[in-house]
Order: sequence, then structure tokens, then C-alpha cells
Amino acid sequence: MSFAVIQTGGKQYKVSASEILKIERLENSEGKTVEFKNVLFLNDDKSTEIGNPNIKGAKVEATILKNTKNKTILVFKKRRRKNSRKKYGHRQPISLIRITKIFSKDGKVIAEAGPQKKITKEIIKGNKQREEQQLKAKKEQNEKPIKKNANESKKSW
Repeated sequence: MSFAVIQTGGKQYKVSASEILKIERLENSEGKTVEFKNVLFLNDDKSTEIGNPNIKGAKVEATILKNTKNKTILVFKKRRRKNSRKKYGHRQPISLIRITKIFSKDGKVIAEAGPQKKITKEIIKGNKQREEQQLKAKKEQNEKPIKKNANESKKSW
């Protein structure tokens, strides 16, 4: 399985094809393709490339799925014995991206993502029903009585 280590937003991420990541907010709009040229490390099934500090010519392509905000982080400040308290929250802006292609320094495609499945309510409902049926079948299998030999049941003490 091939992967790459990229740097964006002051952080480093290990990415592989068709992976979905939360990264610092990008200024591009949703649905656009983004290229990350700051590739620090590439690993293919056959070879490994290490950058010094990055690999020239290598890049990673991704599609922006959504620009949104992360979960709320509560910040609580208290000064003891002074009845001074302050509570507020912060939501960091993030972008959800899906890695589509990883290119080597030669421009050759190392890894490519397959087509993205459209997750709908029907698919989720079908998966839940399938899981319930499997659990039910396992329970029925475990509850079947164990048949005793005819000789054992006729024994009299």
C-alpha cells in the first residue's frame, strides 16, 4: 500500500489514496481540486523516497469535500479566591479533503483513488438490516438444543 507524508497548515499528515482528512481551512471552494507540492516522504510497494526537506516534482492531489468548523473547544479561565471566571468556546475552521492521486517525482501516478460511493439513507438502512439479520442468525444457531445419544437417555441408575 503506497502512501505519502505531506505538510500543510503547519502540520504533517500521512495520506493514502481515497483517504478523507480534516486539515486547516483552505481558501478554495468546495469541489475544487487542490495540489500539495510539499511532499516530505513517498512510499510505494517497490521503493521509498525521502525528501531533503521535500521531494521535488512529487505532488498529491485532493478534492475539497467541505469547508466547515471543527467541534467546539471550551475554554474556562478562573482566578482563585477572586470570584473571577470566564468561559468561552472556539471552533477551528477546517476543510475536509479526499486524496485522489499521489504522484512521484517523475510525474508517474503511484496511487489513485477509486470512484467515490454516494452514501444514502437507503444504503445505511440496508447495512443495519443486514447486521440485524446476521445477529439473529447467530443467536438462533447458538440456541439449538444439543442432541443426546439414544444410549445416554435410556440409562437408569
